[in-house]
Amino acid sequence: MGKRKKSSRKPTGPRKREPLDSTFTCLFCHHDKSVTVRMDRKEGIAQLVCRVCDQRYQSKVNHLTEPIDIYSEWIDAADAAQREEPPPRRPAASSSRPAPRLPIGSDDD
Repeated sequence: MGKRKKSSRKPTGPRKREPLDSTFTCLFCHHDKSVTVRMDRKEGIAQLVCRVCDQRYQSKVNHLTEPIDIYSEWIDAADAAQREEPPPRRPAASSSRPAPRLPIGSDDD
């Protein structure tokens, strides 16, 4: 059996790119599609805001930055802030035994 001729195949057109998401899930309140990213390329600033819990994050942008990049930076910043906080202190463990008492008539001067 022979191969198909290459001339019989038609060239395919360019692939259409699907747009990237611009709304995301909030890290703090876990609502879907509540976080939006606004990018001001002239000012070089992007703002990320959750509509439900009003969490905010601001970052610098350039001409290659996309909203998913700002969301990823926010996740990294939240993880770094959580690591920097000292763990909550637990109260000292107490035993169920009462403390030893000194005899009534003794002085330790």
